[in-house]
Amino acid sequence: MDQKELYRHIQESQPNICQISILQNGREIYSEQWNGYKRNDCTHIMSATKSIMALLTGIAIDHNMIGSVDDKVLSFFPEYSVKRGEKTIYDITIKHLLTMRAPYKGKGDSWTKVCSSDDWTTASLDFLGGRKGITDEFDYRTVCLHILSGILYRASGMKTMDFANRFLFTPLGVPEHENYYAKTAEEHKQFTIGKAPKNNIWFADPQGLGTPGYGLCMSASDMARIGQLCLNLGIWNGNRIISEQWIRDMTKPRVVESDMFRGMQYGYLWWIIHPDKNIYAAIGNSGNVIYVNPGLNMVVAVASYFKPTVFDRVDFIEEVLIPSVHGIL
Repeated sequence: MDQKELYRHIQESQPNICQISILQNGREIYSEQWNGYKRNDCTHIMSATKSIMALLTGIAIDHNMIGSVDDKVLSFFPEYSVKRGEKTIYDITIKHLLTMRAPYKGKGDSWTKVCSSDDWTTASLDFLGGRKGITDEFDYRTVCLHILSGILYRASGMKTMDFANRFLFTPLGVPEHENYYAKTAEEHKQFTIGKAPKNNIWFADPQGLGTPGYGLCMSASDMARIGQLCLNLGIWNGNRIISEQWIRDMTKPRVVESDMFRGMQYGYLWWIIHPDKNIYAAIGNSGNVIYVNPGLNMVVAVASYFKPTVFDRVDFIEEVLIPSVHGIL
């Protein structure tokens, strides 16, 4: 396919894609927009937000704000009142949260209880633990991951967005982000499912802490910068932003004991696509992806508006997009 054919193919077969940015050897080799989006417009990248939170956690550890991933969660919340009879919570670490192996009471995310509370971190802590103990089972959560934002705030004294702006976005040349607050449940819903372009914002709780499991809005070109930082093992324009060791630990594959995730493995809030090739990705609902392929020295960023039937878009990237772009060059 030539460039016009590729554009039309994406328009017809992947109708919710808004932007694509592809970098190879540190240079942008492809950039396009659909659905009325401009290059610098943002989409809600959904759960790809989690992968950004993994980077922020690593930066906090690099700066000795957090000791290590083995720090106990409750060590950051000494005032938290543990429910009577609850014992498991005392042994849960940051690593359990990062690898989606923290135990919770009940099944699925408790969106209503957490998001209707005045303190989302405390509300999330209330679900942490349970009678089964620490089983090390993979249990993918989104809203209860808010505990990580609470930890970052307690460790650094900075709100999620302020920390990200200072230590990650500004050094990468990504526009500074602002908090976004939803006053009603309907406004919260529209933020998630709305198709219109968004600004550089991050959904936040009433205390101003950004949601670490979802809620970050970025352009594909800025998503690609995140991917390039990881591909460069933490270096951007000659400056170290995050340690090489953290990138390696973050992308170390761990088997996911479930048939729900297309056989992918998991690192620290990043999906490991092909462990043998060290190909990994940040993946959000509706096909928002930051795909990192060290073998090709390539980053592919896809930004999309809400379409719940689209999960990861990895096959599209590997089977259609990359071969087509190589054919154009």
